[in-house]
Amino acid sequence: MVLSSRGKYATRALLDLSLRYEEGPVQIQDIAERQLIPAKYLEQILLALKRFGFVRSRKGPGGGYFLAKPPHAITLGAVVRAMDGPLAPISCVSVSGYMECGCPTPESCGLRTVWKEARDALAAVLDNTTFADIRDQHRKLGAEWVQVLDYTI
Repeated sequence: MVLSSRGKYATRALLDLSLRYEEGPVQIQDIAERQLIPAKYLEQILLALKRFGFVRSRKGPGGGYFLAKPPHAITLGAVVRAMDGPLAPISCVSVSGYMECGCPTPESCGLRTVWKEARDALAAVLDNTTFADIRDQHRKLGAEWVQVLDYTI
């Protein structure tokens, strides 16, 4: 599975909103600048995230986008599936988008077994990783990076 630019930008936008969860609505332009996402494309992505129930918006002064649920209630797996579809590397092992793959013996296919294991491993990681986890890891790595930059001889 390769994450599309839509999926990649959606996850970065949700990380940005997770980092500012307690601060209220965030303007599109601010997210776009911090995350290096084209603003027009981000607007489309945020509308899709809104349709899927991950974000909400407020119009007017002080308006913008904010998470519809707390960061601990949004998994990376749910967002990736919403934006890019099934996690399976091949259609015959997809849970939500199953299709025959053209294999002559699907019930005894050794490749299918490996593809299913790969799908299950990826799903286990993504479905057990919340945006609170990602936010916390981001902050930890940022603090470690600052310490490295602060080092003097």
